[in-house]
Amino acid sequence: MKTSTALNVAILGREFRVTCPEDEREELLQAVAYLDERMRSIRDTGKVVGTERIAIMAALNITHELLASRKKGGFDMEAFKRRIVHMQMALDAAMPTQDRLL
Repeated sequence: MKTSTALNVAILGREFRVTCPEDEREELLQAVAYLDERMRSIRDTGKVVGTERIAIMAALNITHELLASRKKGGFDMEAFKRRIVHMQMALDAAMPTQDRLL
């Protein structure tokens, strides 16, 4: 059985508490850092206003990168799917708590 760990992470200045398997902690932190950087980059252009819209634009950009890399080959889709499932579970666990804070 995998050991899970709870982490406090910040994305675009907002704190989230997420849980992930201990052996995927570094990957989650890398994903958080990447998403935060992409969202800040979009926000800093001044063309997109609002956290939700910034998040959607970041998601679209990252999805575009994924699809482009898939076309080029050399991408481990199954590993990527597993990472997405784990991140989704972590976000699902964090969001009810975040909703109560707002």
